[in-house]
Amino acid sequence: MIRDPLNWTPPPKPDAPHLKGRYVDIIPWKASSHGTSLWDAFDGIVANELLLHFGWPNMEKWEDLAAIVDEFNRSGTFVTCIFADKQTGDALGMASYLSIVPEHGRVEVGTVGHGQKIRNSPAATEAHYLLAHYIFDVLGYRRYEWKLNNPNELSHRAAKRLGFTYEGVFRQHQVMPYGNRDTAWYSMLDREWPKIKRALEAWLLPDNFDADGKQKKRLAEIREERP
Repeated sequence: MIRDPLNWTPPPKPDAPHLKGRYVDIIPWKASSHGTSLWDAFDGIVANELLLHFGWPNMEKWEDLAAIVDEFNRSGTFVTCIFADKQTGDALGMASYLSIVPEHGRVEVGTVGHGQKIRNSPAATEAHYLLAHYIFDVLGYRRYEWKLNNPNELSHRAAKRLGFTYEGVFRQHQVMPYGNRDTAWYSMLDREWPKIKRALEAWLLPDNFDADGKQKKRLAEIREERP
C-alpha cells in the first residue's frame, strides 16, 4: 500500500450560519420564529405529502413540524437552516446539515423543503449556493453529499442541476414509514466546487433574467461554457 497523507486539517462542525444573499437569507432555525411561517410555506397539512420522503410522522399542525425539527437539532443529528424572506424574515423553506463527519471532511445537505413562493426560483438556487459556499469556502470541507429516496425524481433533478455527481444506489437501505427506501447518493467535492460556484454566481446575476423573470441561460449551459 502506498501512503499519501493529506496536507489537510479537519474542519469544525457547521453551525447554522447567518448568510445574506441577493434574493434570500440563510438563518438558524428557531421554532418560535419560524414554526408557523414554515408550516404556511409548506401549505399546512400538505407538508405531509411534500416531505413524504423524509419518513417523518404525520403532522397536523405547525407545532408538530416544529417538534420534529427541534428534536433532531437537540440531538445533534441536524443543523437546520431556514431560507428566510429578506424583508419579513419569514421562512420560505429549509435544509439541514446532517451526517456530519468533520474528521473525514464530509457533510450532507438534507431535509430540503422549498415552500411554494420560492419553488423553481432564483431564491431557491441561491439558498443552495449559500449553503455550499459556507461548507467549502468558510469551513473547508472536502465532500458535500446529497442523498434521496430513489423514486424521488424531483430531488434527482435538483441534485444534478446544482452540480452534484451521481454515485449510485444503496438498495434496501432503510425501512421507512412509507415502505422500503433505496437511497441514491450524490456528492460534490472541494476540487469541483470552484467551477460549480462560478456557474451558480453567473446564473444568479440579474442580467441572466428577462423582464418577466425568465432565465436566459440554464445553469447546466453556463456550467458547460465556463472552465
